[in-house]
Amino acid sequence: MRVHGVDSCMSFQCKRGHICKADQQGKPHCVCQDPVTCPPAKLLDQVCGTDNQTYASSCHLFATKCRLEGTKKGHQLQLDYFGACKSIPVCTDFEVTQFPLRMRDWLKNILMQLYEANSEHAGYLNEKQRNKVKKIYLDEKRLLAGDHPIDLLLRDFKKNYHMYVYPVHWQFSELDQHPMDRVLTHSELAPLRASLVPMEHCITRFFEECDPNKDKHITLKEWGHCFGIKEDQSILSLLLQ
Repeated sequence: MRVHGVDSCMSFQCKRGHICKADQQGKPHCVCQDPVTCPPAKLLDQVCGTDNQTYASSCHLFATKCRLEGTKKGHQLQLDYFGACKSIPVCTDFEVTQFPLRMRDWLKNILMQLYEANSEHAGYLNEKQRNKVKKIYLDEKRLLAGDHPIDLLLRDFKKNYHMYVYPVHWQFSELDQHPMDRVLTHSELAPLRASLVPMEHCITRFFEECDPNKDKHITLKEWGHCFGIKEDQSILSLLLQ
């Protein structure tokens, strides 16, 4: 509904799964979105909910969650990971100890890809970030991307430790956005976790163990400790970004 020619919902924000509707007086309100009104979804839009049900898209999941508000199922329903639901293996104690090795290497390689001049990633890194990544990129001792055995990743981390400090804390700062307070919440971790679960079944347990005091927040110190980064370098790396 319009009031004095202005759509009252135009600048009114609703959380996911809700849409804005104006009442008879033109006052905007948030109401649950009907899943059938979600945009047409493609196969790649599928997501898996914490109820182990596959939804056509995140829009369909959150619209369903909204319609279940006030129920236990609605409270518990969250987006678990991207893609159709599948059997996720249990992460063993041995596997979770190996996970930081692969994750550190993956983060380093992501930054290398972002640094390389191409139409897809050019301009993603700011000047300070590019200068930091350039030092790693041009280092002749850098382990190139590949499917490396764990023992090689461990040796390289010990030998070229300095190449892994910045990538680890670059990822922390990328996640620490709402708000930027040097603490990662569940919602800030969710996008990274949801994208990695289908490929890295230890990501959930890893994040849980990064929060040893179980306060549902991962500090910069805890994040660095999980990846084997020394605390003083954690702080310095972030401050110099």
